[in-house]
Formats: sequence, C-alpha cells, structure tokens
Amino acid sequence: MRKLFMSLMVFMSAISVLFAKGEGARINVMSYNLRYDNEGDKENQWKFRKDLAAKLVTFHEVDIFGSQEVLNNQLNDMLDRLPGYAYVGVGREDGKTKGEYSPIFYRKDRFELEKSGNFWLAEDINAVGKKGWDAACERVATWAILKDKVSGKRLFFLNTHLDHVGEVARHEGASLVLEQSKVLSEGLPIIVTGDFNAEPSDEPIKVLTDPSDDRHLTHTRSVAGFTYGPEWSFHDYGKIPYDKRPFIDYIFVKGAIKVLRHAVLTETLNEVYPSDHCPVISTLVIE
Repeated sequence: MRKLFMSLMVFMSAISVLFAKGEGARINVMSYNLRYDNEGDKENQWKFRKDLAAKLVTFHEVDIFGSQEVLNNQLNDMLDRLPGYAYVGVGREDGKTKGEYSPIFYRKDRFELEKSGNFWLAEDINAVGKKGWDAACERVATWAILKDKVSGKRLFFLNTHLDHVGEVARHEGASLVLEQSKVLSEGLPIIVTGDFNAEPSDEPIKVLTDPSDDRHLTHTRSVAGFTYGPEWSFHDYGKIPYDKRPFIDYIFVKGAIKVLRHAVLTETLNEVYPSDHCPVISTLVIE
C-alpha cells in the first residue's frame, strides 16, 4: 500500500509539473503601497498594521509584489514575517537604507534572481538621491530579471512610485519607466507595478498606455478575464468618501503575458487597515 501511495504521489507531482509547463504557470502579482511608518497616523501607525500587512500577502499566495513607501524598519518587519521571500531595492535618499524603498519582494522557492538594479526618476538616472525636474521628492525605481523555477520562463519586473506634485516630473517619470523597461528587459515579458499618483484618465497613465508608442504598457484591469473590487485604490484609512476615492495603484504588462484576473482588495481586520491604499493583485501567465 505504501509503495502504491508513493507511486501515486510521484505521478501526481509529474502531472502537476507537466501542466505548469504546458499550460503556463500562474503567477500572483501585487502592487502594495504599505504607507510609511508615521507616528502621526496614530491608531493607524505601522506597529498596529504590520502583522495584518504581512498576513494579507500570505493569504493571497502572492508570488511577487512591488511595494512603495517602505522604510528600512518596515522592510525588515515584512521579511521577518515573510521568511519565504527575498527582496531587491534601496532607500531612495542614499541608495542604501535611507528614505523610502520601492522594493520588489519575491518567493525564493518560486523564482531565481538573475539580475537587478535601481535608477532614479531624474534627468540623470544614476544620480543617487536626486530629485528630478520639479518633483517634490526623490523617486526611485527598482527592477529585476527573474526566472520562474516552475515554468522555466524569465520575466522583467519593475516597481516604482511616481511623484505626486511635479507635472514635468510626472510626465518624464512615466516616460523613463517606458524607456528603461525597453532597455533593461532584454526582450522579456514585462511587468510594472507602482503607485503612480495618477488616475487612469491622467496624463502619466496616458503616457504609459499610449498605443501609438511601441513601448506602451497595458493596465491589467483593462484586459483581465475577471475583475473584482472597486474602481478605486486609495482611501486614506477610510476617510475619503467612496465617490471621491481615486484609482492610483497599478499592475501593467507588456509582451507574452495572459491576464487571468485583477482585483482591488478592500479587506480590514475589525477597524485596522493594512494600509491607506488597497493592494491590487493580478493573476498572470507568462506565455
């Protein structure tokens, strides 16, 4: 009986691998602004949210996620609670640990990191800690090339946080995301996540999704086979009226990627929010 059971398990495992390689292995991708650790948030301070923030990732079985507004202590808190994940990224102020990160977290058992790097959304993309154009803040982008251990497919992933004030910086930052994705991706399928501080009808999103530009990206919500959740992603810990809440957090794709579903996750634990933003999640298949 034991031999039969073991044979059955080996068979099922083999079928599973063949299915993954033949049909395409599903990848759950998330964009997740964690809201920086700020004592002024009072009952919404990070110390009250950090367990929920990490459990949300675990429950939704996220394979890769780009995060924003992540301070170094928050980065370590997430890694402590998500031991199966590794990350790439740097603090935007010094290229090390100072200031907000826009890190990429990925499951170590699922992906192999091949390459990674960072650039600043500024006139000189290598000028560490430089504010670009008329930006209010330093803005950094983090990227990685990852190999899926299940399917064997490789992909390019970029995560960033666009400026919220400077009109020139917002336009040029969006253009940089397109250009650097083209330059760095090595022709691989592209996934871009981020808080773009812009609604779908705003100019930065038009830059990113302009079909007349051969570098353009596609918002996963617009092509998903199934969508779930509201058409907003920022709520300021529930303070913004429902009809005033903007959609500013995105997952974009380009290339041989099928988008199975897209959701905006509005969950809370009693009166505790994981963030002042809703995480957005898409299930993708690299074809």
